[in-house]
Amino acid sequence: MNSIYVLSESDTMELLEMEEVIEAVENVYREKTLGSGKLFPMVFHEFESQVADMDIKSGTLDDMGVYGLKLVSWFGENRKKNLPMLSGVVMLFDRETGIPLALINAEHMTGMRTGAAGAIGARYLARRDSQVMLMVGAGHQATYQIRAMQTVFPALKKVMVFDPVNMDNASVFVDNFGYKKENTQYIAVENIEAAAGEADIIVTATPSRKPMIMKEWVKPGTHFSCMGSDMEGKQEIDPEILASARLVADDINQSVNVGEFEKGIKEGIISKEDIICEIGDVISGREEGRESEADITVFDSTGLGLQDIAVGYMAVKKAGLMDDIKKMNF
Repeated sequence: MNSIYVLSESDTMELLEMEEVIEAVENVYREKTLGSGKLFPMVFHEFESQVADMDIKSGTLDDMGVYGLKLVSWFGENRKKNLPMLSGVVMLFDRETGIPLALINAEHMTGMRTGAAGAIGARYLARRDSQVMLMVGAGHQATYQIRAMQTVFPALKKVMVFDPVNMDNASVFVDNFGYKKENTQYIAVENIEAAAGEADIIVTATPSRKPMIMKEWVKPGTHFSCMGSDMEGKQEIDPEILASARLVADDINQSVNVGEFEKGIKEGIISKEDIICEIGDVISGREEGRESEADITVFDSTGLGLQDIAVGYMAVKKAGLMDDIKKMNF
């Protein structure tokens, strides 16, 4: 009889360190490019437009000997009920037998791996001397994005936070942000146009369906990590920005169908061929990301089930459970 281990949110909070998660997600991008990581088709359902949705992302990591899935739900009205807006579970299975290995609460883990993804995009595409970050969106994900970006860019001097829904959200977020660095300034901003013009790195993590940042606001050399567009119709930045930028995706097929590049392609502003490559190609040295200091770069992160599988596997191993699982099941 096989046994399935369960890891709670408190378990993952204790087990996962941002530096390790960044390394795991970076390795996933590399493995996907090299062919040992494969995605399965995504499942998505919107219960109510811009209010509640769910998706299932899955795949296999052959080198680790596991495959799996993550089912995640986003219910925006949960904030009013003092409940998490984002929740879900990750399931891991043995690659050789199909036997389930572990069930993992995905709330904290999703935040960690998504934060890591945004920072990895900046690591390989932003200017090395970047010192000013603009965080667009002051929700649950903002904490992880800033935390990860500070890990990759420890010399950040200024972090600005803008919330498109309510300025008070940004102020409350900055006051309560628990990972402040001694030499970094953290401020809530009301004028997104001025903030976008100052920023070296802009991270967007919202459910927006219309552009929040316009092309004429953005200075040469700016990098975007677009994290919020993960379903058809979502859009965070002016598609005209894409027309003159170097475009990189986590997965090209997902990006053109449900990502930040989707609307630009549908409107004829860019084409699929304008996407230079996937981020794994840049990490592995197959493609050049940024070519000059003046390049505007955009990383479209739609999210990969492989990230969750890899980080979940790491959590199970760090908990010392993998050997026990194999003994009991095999």
